[in-house]
Amino acid sequence: MENVLGFVALAAGLMISLGALGACIGVGMLGSKYLEAAARQPELMNPLQTKFFVIAGLVDGVFFIASGFALMFAFANPFVLPQ
Repeated sequence: MENVLGFVALAAGLMISLGALGACIGVGMLGSKYLEAAARQPELMNPLQTKFFVIAGLVDGVFFIASGFALMFAFANPFVLPQ
């Protein structure tokens, strides 16, 4: 039974760390493309900024959902039966 708890802790750590890594890379790429597009066509800066924040929120939302699942598995583990 202790092996199951160890694997759950490992899985929760991987979910949080890989989710954070993916979100950081995604927002970084999104920001660089936004600055690139704004430099090319400054008149489209306001519509692009709105779309930037919507997509950045969606990318961060995926990380928050993965963190929520990881915390659920860590603290209210459905895989361990009560004794």
